Amino acid sequence: MSMTMTQKILAAHAGLESVKAGDLIEAKLDLVLGNDVTTPVAVDVFDGAGFTRVFDREKIAIVLDHYTPCKDIQSAQLCKKAREFAHRFGITHFYDVGQAGIEHALLPEKGLVAPGECVIGADSHTCTYGALGAFSTGVGSTDMAAGMAAGENWFKVPAAIRVTLTGEPGPYVSGKDVILHLIGLIGVDGALYRSLEFTGPGVAALSMDDRFTIANMAIEAGAKNGIFPVDEKTREYVAGRVSRPWTSYEADEDAPYEREVVIELDKLAPTVALPHLPSNTRTIDEVRGMAIDQVVIGSCTNGRISDLRTAAAILKGRKVAPNVRCIVIPATQEISLQCLKEGLTQIFLEAGCAFSTPTCGPCLGGHMGCMAQGERAVSTTNRNFVGRMGHVKSEVILASPAVAAASAAAGVLASPADLAD
Repeated sequence: MSMTMTQKILAAHAGLESVKAGDLIEAKLDLVLGNDVTTPVAVDVFDGAGFTRVFDREKIAIVLDHYTPCKDIQSAQLCKKAREFAHRFGITHFYDVGQAGIEHALLPEKGLVAPGECVIGADSHTCTYGALGAFSTGVGSTDMAAGMAAGENWFKVPAAIRVTLTGEPGPYVSGKDVILHLIGLIGVDGALYRSLEFTGPGVAALSMDDRFTIANMAIEAGAKNGIFPVDEKTREYVAGRVSRPWTSYEADEDAPYEREVVIELDKLAPTVALPHLPSNTRTIDEVRGMAIDQVVIGSCTNGRISDLRTAAAILKGRKVAPNVRCIVIPATQEISLQCLKEGLTQIFLEAGCAFSTPTCGPCLGGHMGCMAQGERAVSTTNRNFVGRMGHVKSEVILASPAVAAASAAAGVLASPADLAD
């Protein structure tokens, strides 16, 4: 039976020769992830069910990143519960304040995910790791608890949509523009419980950071997961990070896809998503000049070193406009150190940006950038729902690091090409 990449990974982890869309299977897990918001709920379920052991302390990761460093007593209590659970069972991959980073940037950086693996996380953007050719998907805290205890989870095998990429991106076009363009084409439910499988000659033109961004936002089209083929760039990324054996899977030539979407990368322009859906997309030429109050550069989507290099190159020698607040958040401690080594931190600070320790804070309106009524932000995060970053009458425009940095300097929604030398 012909299968997609995702179906092959699930079949292998279920111990089956083949699976097809709609099958219900029980698959073994290579990693179970939780954060400071979802782990405490999972701990309550775990303890309430009477579980007394985890299946493998090496295959569980708990990252304190959403409301950390703790913003209030409630968030401190959540972190305490997650911390105590991690210590109780000797969880190897527990990352507390000072060692933590934003989970979906940290785990690949630490080599905790490899091609061909099966990963669940109690966070919707766990689909990020599909960039490495893994099956990874978000689940609820109940499934996280079951996964930690049993090392297995039930899945319904998803049908698939093939996204064929051709050409090469032009100036200031990145993975963020690619995924926003795709969501604009198919809608926020266009891939509902489907696997988005990226293929075609254009894949080679995308960096690993581009692929992480694209896979990260597969959920914004309703997808169960997003996944990329394993190529030389993937192998170079995992080399030196992953020491355990791993397996690369390829879709069959006649693999079953419900539909195909073709994206010509060379025809894309910098793209943004206006409030209040990631599918409400426009090219920057259509909306430049909109008034803004805040810019956020960071998150699990765009807080990697290449993102910050792009933003710093645009802000170097410039100042954040006086009417705008700009917050820059590296996704991990390692990225923060790299910013220091390369002088990026100095560029941001001299430009008038706030430069933060790694946190998810502003993305979900938790802290480090909550907005007031009537305010509007340009953000490199992944969601712009009503009230996502603060007051229900605030607004979020999703954009790439290049557009976000240019907007910070211009004081309005802008493209890097709009900035006069």
